[in-house]
Amino acid sequence: MRFNCFFLFLLVLLASQENVYSQVGMGNTNPDPSAILDMTSTTQGVLTPRMSSAQRLLIASPADGLLVYDTDEGAFFYYENSIWNKLQSEIRDNYKLVKNVSDLAEELTAGGGSTYLLDTNTFYEINGTIVLAAPIDINDSYVSGLDANEDILVRAGGAIFTGSTGGSIRSLTLTAPGGSIFGLTGSGAETLVFQNCIIANSGSVGSISSFGVVFMNIIQLVNNTTGITYTNIGNVLLSNVAWFDTNAGTFETYVGTFGLIEKISGFCKVPAGATGVDVSADPDVSQGTILSVPFSGLGTYVNGYTMLGGSYPGYFFDNDWYVSCPGLPFEADSNTSGYYYMTGNTTVTDFVTAGADTPVKIAGTTTATSLFRTSSATDNRLVYNGKNTREFEVICTGTVDNDANSPNARVYEFSLFKIPNGMAGAVVSAISSERRFSNNDIGNFTLIGIVSLAPGDAIEVHGSVNNVGGTLNTVVTRLSVILK
Repeated sequence: MRFNCFFLFLLVLLASQENVYSQVGMGNTNPDPSAILDMTSTTQGVLTPRMSSAQRLLIASPADGLLVYDTDEGAFFYYENSIWNKLQSEIRDNYKLVKNVSDLAEELTAGGGSTYLLDTNTFYEINGTIVLAAPIDINDSYVSGLDANEDILVRAGGAIFTGSTGGSIRSLTLTAPGGSIFGLTGSGAETLVFQNCIIANSGSVGSISSFGVVFMNIIQLVNNTTGITYTNIGNVLLSNVAWFDTNAGTFETYVGTFGLIEKISGFCKVPAGATGVDVSADPDVSQGTILSVPFSGLGTYVNGYTMLGGSYPGYFFDNDWYVSCPGLPFEADSNTSGYYYMTGNTTVTDFVTAGADTPVKIAGTTTATSLFRTSSATDNRLVYNGKNTREFEVICTGTVDNDANSPNARVYEFSLFKIPNGMAGAVVSAISSERRFSNNDIGNFTLIGIVSLAPGDAIEVHGSVNNVGGTLNTVVTRLSVILK
């Protein structure tokens, strides 16, 4: 009887052997058809063989895919192609993936519930569209997407980035309907790097003040109500910043003191009613450069300097700027010019008091025009107001009425007179001409030459006569002086 029961049990076991070896479910009664072993648990895990490195290396003929835990290395190893490979599981403590605003919950708590205070030196990867409930304090972190068209930060009615620290922002679209992108005020030492981004559909691009460096590169600005104001920044470096004609207001405003402003490439398409660049607050800039930035459209390209002597008719910037852009007048020391003249003059030049062969300034009231980086606050004088020393061409013509009575003809010498800034002047003998006049004679003279001028240097036209005896009422009736 016992033998029959055992035989029956053996038959049942053999009959079910195919199912036993085809699938095994542990913790479940319905293993997945694709799995030879399907384990289900909420309280336990799988424990692989644990061994030392020496024991692992002594495993005979390990199969590809063999998995063990090495207790010496504190890591999993798997065998493949005759090599034991370590499974890397290093934790990155300076990286955070942000796919939802809830991923910034810790940062919101750190900011007291009113600001997302980011961790310093941490890379925040923005993935998708993130709708912010508060501004971000970038706190010297790195905020970046992978695709500026798909990775977007949105905040309605407020600023996206606020605070007093810098950081890096890259490859994102930023939009703040009814709000602004930036509201940053530093201490003068901070650095902001902003690259490969789009600013769109915002109430304002915002303001950045008291930073050490602001660097923007490859930025598109589209459909914003107004632009950005830079205030008291050490170095503003703008490269390939593109303002489209869907923007309104004033695109860029500069206020205060700057070490360097450099704006290169990109473009400004300024629609009617808008302004491209505003420097009407007369910012103090050690060196300003705007190069290869086309300005176009029906709006105001530049709202220029207003301070006395800071700008010139038809030009926009002061002497510390170099501007070479399609749509704007060329502004540089190399384009310096000045012109003054007088006609119908009746003022006598007093050669008698000066004495024979002693240069004296030609007298008369002159009118100055076509001044660029030059000034003429005194009659018969041009002052060079540029930034760098350079050479100039001088052309001068004059008409002399030798109203005199003398037994002999008089010889006049006319010359350029250079007055270095803050120093006594002297005749430039290389730029002079000589003319002999009979009594009551009228004639012309011409001066042509090259003179080197430093900022603040001035030029005048002087004359002398070899004989001051008898009656001498010489008048230079006409005088024209061109500096270029």
